[in-house]
Amino acid sequence: MITGVTYGVKISVESLYRKDLSNIENRLYFFNYRIVIENKNSFDVKLKSRYWFIFDSLNPAREVEGDGVVGEQPILAPGQKHVYVSGCDLHSEIGYMHGHYVFERVDTGEEFEVTVPKFNLFAKPKLN
Repeated sequence: MITGVTYGVKISVESLYRKDLSNIENRLYFFNYRIVIENKNSFDVKLKSRYWFIFDSLNPAREVEGDGVVGEQPILAPGQKHVYVSGCDLHSEIGYMHGHYVFERVDTGEEFEVTVPKFNLFAKPKLN
């Protein structure tokens, strides 16, 4: 699991290759990632939007952005966690993702970016 903390919001990520959802003959490799968001602050925060940079080793990188995560814009009280699972497809066996969330401090309306640390998307273990 990869973990990082920005402005009191802890992000933990783990990824999983999904052979059952992949179509190797057509060079389509599918991955799930599970993210745990934890508010370590003394105030409520609201997740407003997301940005992803998706690197695919044999193809152009993609950028994805939008409101919330999996259709939600959760508000987290101090100490509260939000967990969600989503997915990504690649056209090669090796890639990675990283990005950020935009959060709002509920009491003041101040917005801030929380980094999502880089996590690998590997279809098979590779040796250097």
